[in-house]
Amino acid sequence: MSGHNKWSQIKHKKAKEDSKRGKAFTKLIKEIIMAAKEGGGDPAGNAHLRHLIEKAKQINMPQDNIIRAIKRGTGELAGVHYDPFTYEGYGPDGIAVMVETLSDNKNRTVADMRQLFSKHAGNLGESGSVSWMFKKMGVIRGSSTLSEDALLELLLEHGVEDIKKDDTFVSIFCDSKSLDQVKKAISASGMKIESAELEWVAQQHTELSDEQSDKAVQFLSALEDHDDVQNVYTTLA
Repeated sequence: MSGHNKWSQIKHKKAKEDSKRGKAFTKLIKEIIMAAKEGGGDPAGNAHLRHLIEKAKQINMPQDNIIRAIKRGTGELAGVHYDPFTYEGYGPDGIAVMVETLSDNKNRTVADMRQLFSKHAGNLGESGSVSWMFKKMGVIRGSSTLSEDALLELLLEHGVEDIKKDDTFVSIFCDSKSLDQVKKAISASGMKIESAELEWVAQQHTELSDEQSDKAVQFLSALEDHDDVQNVYTTLA
């Protein structure tokens, strides 16, 4: 079902580079604003916000930035209004793509998405055109010295559906409602957690040649670099 693919590996590396450049600050601040807007500004009662605050601390975001973002979300401070939009379509050589955005101008964002898809020999589709190929799941990534079997035995009772391990790097897939529970169990096992997110996980994959994969990754990277884009998911194997 799930596993490591070329894009997930590149995306993981790219996220680390973005965090060093501060680019991750901008995208994460938008997420914190939205989380506070939708679930309230108290992290004790807002699991999504709590997770985002942890994530912000991991990339050394100043506490003042976090507090301001929360207050903008709750309306205590004035700020730009963002709305979430998800775009679907096909990239080069038929890879299915889902793009999650937070935007203050839907018309601008959809025009930019259409242009990026077209520029890279893809097509922006209608809502539902490719989402049926994906499943919303909790995904925890990190490093562990435990084997796949040992991790599975440890986490099976917590709703884990799949585990993929390359050397020490691990991706754990679970029911979306079990993310917090699985995360706590993993932390107790001594695994170093690098990310714990709700993701659209491809249920089938598109195999491409190395040359085709390189073109697909260029397209996916261009999407990721757009200021309004929060996450990019694909069926690229």
